[in-house]
Amino acid sequence: MKIAVFGARGRMGTEVCQAVEAAEDLELVAGIDAGDPRTPALTADVIVDFTHPSAVLDNLTWAIGHGRHVVVGTTGFTPERLDQVRAMVEQAPATGVVIAPNFAIGAVLMMHVAAQAAPYFDSVEIIEAHHTGKADAPSGTAETTARLVAEARAAAGLGPVPDATTRERAGARGTAVDGIHVHSIRLPGLIANQEVRLASAGETLTIVNDARARACYMPGVLAAVRWVPDHPGLTVGLETVLGLRR
Repeated sequence: MKIAVFGARGRMGTEVCQAVEAAEDLELVAGIDAGDPRTPALTADVIVDFTHPSAVLDNLTWAIGHGRHVVVGTTGFTPERLDQVRAMVEQAPATGVVIAPNFAIGAVLMMHVAAQAAPYFDSVEIIEAHHTGKADAPSGTAETTARLVAEARAAAGLGPVPDATTRERAGARGTAVDGIHVHSIRLPGLIANQEVRLASAGETLTIVNDARARACYMPGVLAAVRWVPDHPGLTVGLETVLGLRR
């Protein structure tokens, strides 16, 4: 299978290029970065995009318009942006697109377990920490986790998370995503860390994923690359690729 990488000279793009070159069943045919022409990617079966939120929609428009399958690790996808991608894919029904907020297997399992546990606890909050070069806050993983947890709580008939705060400095309680508080930390030297803290009276469950090297994302990226050609349409999250969700 022939692969092109957008954002090839970035931190994640470099890792993806190395992982593709090391895989016996994949061939890197184009490594493209900002300012480079995209036409070499027309020789690829699948394009992997790890660029920037400001560039990714234009890249997707180009790739889908040329009938190329795409695996996207670029963050910043709101529900509205996902709707834009769905509209593009509807015009190219044979094309597959996977957009995942996180490709680390441990992070995907963290989100899955958090959603499973959420109905059994009164409260939940999320703390995420990333390097100072990260463009979005909260992270896409944290937002996705919050939405999954909120959906699980709503399906179980739980009301709002208890919070007696009536006075606060702006941002002291983080931001709320579907009623779930998310706190973002940005420090040099970090890669990615997320904690989901669930609690009821007398008990706390903490689920932690700590990415120590970007190589941890590569098994998930390659799994999505091999999966996407046989699954047209838009797939959001790695859970479906891994068989955790249908």
